[in-house]
Amino acid sequence: MATRKELTAAVAARYRTSDRAKKARILDEFVDITGFHRKHAMRLLRGQEDVRPGRRARRRVYSEAEHNAIALLWEASDRICGKRLKALMPALIEAMERHGHLDLAPEIRDKLLAMSAATIDRALARVRDGLGRKRRRPATHALRRRIPIRTSADWNDPAPGFVEADLVAHSGPSARGSFIQTLVLTDVATGWTECAPLIVREQTLLSTVLTELRKQLPFALLGLDTDNDTVFMNETLKAYCDAGNIVFTRCRPYRKNDQAFVEQKNGAVVRRMVGYRRFEGLEAATLLAQLYRSARLFVNFFQPSFKLIAKQRDGARVRKTYSAPATPHQRLAADARTPEVVCAHLQEIYAALDPVALLHDIRAAQERLAALADAQPIVDPAMASQPIDLFLASLRTAWKDGGVRPTDRPIVKAKRGRRRPDPLVRVTPDLRKWFEAEPWRTGSELLSRLQVEHPGAYPNKLLRTLQRRLKSWRSEQANALLFVPSEKTPSTYEITIPQ
Repeated sequence: MATRKELTAAVAARYRTSDRAKKARILDEFVDITGFHRKHAMRLLRGQEDVRPGRRARRRVYSEAEHNAIALLWEASDRICGKRLKALMPALIEAMERHGHLDLAPEIRDKLLAMSAATIDRALARVRDGLGRKRRRPATHALRRRIPIRTSADWNDPAPGFVEADLVAHSGPSARGSFIQTLVLTDVATGWTECAPLIVREQTLLSTVLTELRKQLPFALLGLDTDNDTVFMNETLKAYCDAGNIVFTRCRPYRKNDQAFVEQKNGAVVRRMVGYRRFEGLEAATLLAQLYRSARLFVNFFQPSFKLIAKQRDGARVRKTYSAPATPHQRLAADARTPEVVCAHLQEIYAALDPVALLHDIRAAQERLAALADAQPIVDPAMASQPIDLFLASLRTAWKDGGVRPTDRPIVKAKRGRRRPDPLVRVTPDLRKWFEAEPWRTGSELLSRLQVEHPGAYPNKLLRTLQRRLKSWRSEQANALLFVPSEKTPSTYEITIPQ
C-alpha cells in the first residue's frame, strides 16, 4: 500500500494536466500496475477521496461502571492478561465479595462475566497506556530489515574483496564468564583468510579490529557478509560499512551453509591452530595475536585448498565439481581483476618467506598457549628460539609421536579428591591388620567384626566403602606377589645357556 500511495502521488499531477487521450493511457497503466478498480483509480488520480458508506457505530454496551470494575479486578489479579483474567473473574469476584472488598450490582456483575477476553483487553487499553510501558521491538529487528540477505547461491563469482565474517569462541567446555573470541574474515573469490582475537564482544572493538585487518588485506574490502549475531547487527557496524562504502549483507538465520566459506576456515584454520581450550585475559589475547601473525602467512601462501565450482543434483545424489587445489596467493595472482602492483608486492613477500620458519613460530606460540590454558609453567623463551635445523630434524620423526600440535594435546584434569571425610580413618590400621592376617575375609565379615568391637559407630551403609578399600589392598598384594622378586631364588631355576 505504501508503494501504491507513492505511485499515486507521482502520477496524479501528470494525470490532471493531461488531455483525454493521455489520461486514458495513464489510467490504463496505473490500473495494470496497482490492480485498482478503474473507477477507484480515477477518483484517486483526480484527488478525490473514495467516499464509501462507513459502518454504523455500534451501540455502547459497557459503561464507565464496568470499565472501572474491570480495572479494579485487573489490579487485584496482579495485572494479568485478558485471557487469564476472563478465566479468573468468576472466582475472583466471588472471593472479593465474600471478604467485603467488592459490592457489585447484579446487572454489572452479569456484564462483567459475559465480557470476552478481547473486550477486556480493549477496556484495559487506556489503563495500560497510562503506565507508559509499551512493548517495543528490539533495535536489531528494525536494523535487520535494512540489511539485505545474501545466500550461498547469490555470490556469482564476486571480485576479490567480498568477505564473509564470523566469530569463533574460545570458551572451552563452559560458556560462562568472559573469554576471547576470534574474528575470521574469508574472501569468497580467493579464500584469503585473516584472523584476529577479540578480548570482549563489543561492537566498537570489533570495528577497531576490522580496521586493522583491512590494512593487512591485499585488496580493498568491498563487501562484508555476517551472520545475525548482535555483535554484527548493530548501528555501529552498519555506520562503519556505510562510511567505508562496504556492502553490508547477512545470511539467513540458522542457515550456516549461507556462510560456507568462512565456516570451513573456522575449522580448517582456527580450530586446527588453536584447538578447543579456554582462553581469557590480555596475555592469552597477546599470544593469539602472535600466533595469527605467523599463521596468516603460512595459510595464505603455503596451504592449498579446494574450491567448489559447480554443484548438480540428480535425485538424492549431489555431484560437486572442485577446482584444482591452490593457495589463496595463487588464486589472487591468477585473478585478472587483481592489479599488477598487488601481484608484484605479494610475489616479493612470498619470495622472502620460509615455510619451516613459519611453522616453527606457530608451534612455539601453540606451546605457550597450551601451557597458559592448562595453568602450566610457560615455556622458556630459549626453547622457543630453537634453531631451525633442529626443528627441521624433529619433523622427520614427528609422525612417531602422533599429534604434534601442542593445542591438540588432551587437557589433563586433576583427579578429584575425596570430598567427604573418611568414615573409616580411625579403624583403617585395624582393618589392614585383619586383612593381612586373613586376606580371604570378605567386606561383610570385616564390617561385622568392626560392628562388634565398635557397636553403633559403623552402620551397614559403609559396606561399599569397605569393599572398595579391600579391592585396592588386594590389588597391591597381587602386584607385590607378581612383580617384586623374592629374596631367595633357588639356583635350580636358573637357565644355563649351553656353550
